[in-house]
Amino acid sequence: MTVSSQKEIEALREVGRIVALTIQEMKRSARVGMTTKELDEVGGRVLARHGAFSAPKKELNFPGHTCISLNREVAHGIPGKRIIGAGDLINIDVCAVKDGYVADAGHSFQMAPHSTSLTRLCKHTHETMMKVIASLKHGVKLNEIGRIMEEEAERGGYHVIKNLCSHGVGKAIHEPPQILPYYDRRDPRVFKEGQVITIEPFLSTGADYVVEEGDGWTLSLPDDSFAAQHEHTILITRGEPVILTVA
Repeated sequence: MTVSSQKEIEALREVGRIVALTIQEMKRSARVGMTTKELDEVGGRVLARHGAFSAPKKELNFPGHTCISLNREVAHGIPGKRIIGAGDLINIDVCAVKDGYVADAGHSFQMAPHSTSLTRLCKHTHETMMKVIASLKHGVKLNEIGRIMEEEAERGGYHVIKNLCSHGVGKAIHEPPQILPYYDRRDPRVFKEGQVITIEPFLSTGADYVVEEGDGWTLSLPDDSFAAQHEHTILITRGEPVILTVA
């Protein structure tokens, strides 16, 4: 969406704050031995406490309040009976709606004991996201996102997951524009003041694509590699972008 008033900005800030709080509480609550459904219920309670709803659950009938992906699962993992184990790589993705406004964020982290390689992967992916965000303002070309993601992935010794994209958001879960995670020099599009988008790099230690599992939702790596994702919803301005998914 493109915001048209300060009232809309404040509504997006509010749902973004709730998304951030939900991720924080879920990460604090994650324990070895608990099921991903139990962790998802933590997120559902936070959303309800703040008068928000899971946008995927409400709009797409997703079978959970949040997406929880473990290890070689990368995105859209369905909460269920899977047990969280020591050393697991976890991705929590929360997309919430309140008063008709939608915000989306994700966070990858590892359960103890931490490995140097996965800690580095999560850290480098977060740094990539923040570098992309810092580069954006009115008039910047959309393909700058893919250029930076590819450069940062290569610098860290990783691969970009090419079939998972950043996108517009604000009134629905996925809105135009779709933003490729790799550089397309033929893309002439530029950002405009007021646009609301997600920035979400997915960096992998191996494969550069994901495949859909039989459940129709979960996206996983086709090999034995790992991938991390970090995501914020941001507002494009004529100066520094505004990160909306912060508590």
